[in-house]
Amino acid sequence: MVDLIMKDILGTPAILVGLFALIGLLVQKKNSGDVVSGTLKTVMGFVILGAGANVLVQSLGNFSSMFDEAFAVEGVIPNNEAIVALAQESFGTETAMIMLFGMVVNIILARISPFKYIFLTGHHTMFMACLISVILTTGGFSGAGMILLGSIILGAIMVLFPAMLQPYTRKVTGSDDFAVGHFGSIGYLVAGSIGKVVGKGSRSTEEIKVPKSLSFLRDTSVSVSLTMVILFFVVAGAAGPGFVESELSGGQNFLVFSFMQGLTFAAGVYIILAGVRMLLGEIVPAFKGIADKIVPNAKPALDCPAIFPFAGNAVIIGFLFSFAAGLISMLFLPLLGLKVIVPGLVPHFFTGAAAGVFGNATGGRKGAIFGSMANGVMISFLPALLLPVLGTLGFQGTTFGDGDFGVVGIVLGNLINLVESNVVVVGIILALLALPFALAIKKRGGEKQKDTSAA
Repeated sequence: MVDLIMKDILGTPAILVGLFALIGLLVQKKNSGDVVSGTLKTVMGFVILGAGANVLVQSLGNFSSMFDEAFAVEGVIPNNEAIVALAQESFGTETAMIMLFGMVVNIILARISPFKYIFLTGHHTMFMACLISVILTTGGFSGAGMILLGSIILGAIMVLFPAMLQPYTRKVTGSDDFAVGHFGSIGYLVAGSIGKVVGKGSRSTEEIKVPKSLSFLRDTSVSVSLTMVILFFVVAGAAGPGFVESELSGGQNFLVFSFMQGLTFAAGVYIILAGVRMLLGEIVPAFKGIADKIVPNAKPALDCPAIFPFAGNAVIIGFLFSFAAGLISMLFLPLLGLKVIVPGLVPHFFTGAAAGVFGNATGGRKGAIFGSMANGVMISFLPALLLPVLGTLGFQGTTFGDGDFGVVGIVLGNLINLVESNVVVVGIILALLALPFALAIKKRGGEKQKDTSAA
């Protein structure tokens, strides 16, 4: 019974984040009213965020159905929730244990290393724990040793990936209050790097000049609504009124249905942004208590929508160009002997939008466009390359969608396949994970020595 309760708590991101807020407020010795208010608002912020995501997913599901019908595409559709649900029957216990101890490793590493980041995106922690358990089990690892190794891998990347991205996150937010804890980090890092290369002199997406007659487009909700309504009209027309009205709308006129689905998508975005504002308003101050007592100077690593309010235009540009790159990639995947990855609207929206924000921060409009397109290519090719190392789970018609899952899974799976001895594999993995920590500690030591000499 207790095990089931703990599993439910660890598998519910809103409660998990709420517990962090509760502990932080208690450590700061806030009065009971502030503790209750701060904890509940943190949980509510996460629930609102999830509600917005569900609205989006529902709308995008209809869009995907129309898209598949219109263009007769058969292939693998990446969806993190779907692949994890399929894996739970065989890897549920391993996933839960790696998730639990991975979070413990995250806190320990944040405490003793220069990388002071606590990863708070609970559902992505679970997804990555699942991926790691599948790869290690398929590679011949089992038992307590497998859980220990998986926990170390998970805890280390929960610290390292936000740290790797933080210089660009500071450019986006203009502060150092929080980090991005989302396993699309490789795509965001590439987008930020591309922005630096191509974006010299390019103006920000947020400075796009709009004629007075079109000034209403400055409202993010309106611009998202129009963009998505147009996309729905185009795809619904290609799929045909008969399909939409008989299979999706329950007899409602296909144009009316498409119009409402476009607005539903925009409503989902609005809900997400409202949840993000509430979450950040509570979790950052509450987190200070944990940082001061347990992990001095720690920063919360939050889900990628936390950066959406900093560049609303880049969110839309990033999504559209990431998705366009996914469509183009479909043409090249079969030529390379890879499975066709059908662009999943959910990964392209969230990671494409975030890549657009990072690209804009370093390279303006050009950075947002080319950075998000690079992300779109990555989340098309990486899932295709990941499939062979997932064992029987690679034949289910879906796979992990975001860039970091592909990178971690491909590196880990191929390392296990290439090296016959599990002992050697463990040694290589630990050495690879230890290297960035060692370099950071050495760099910090050199800086302290320089400061001492200067004094």
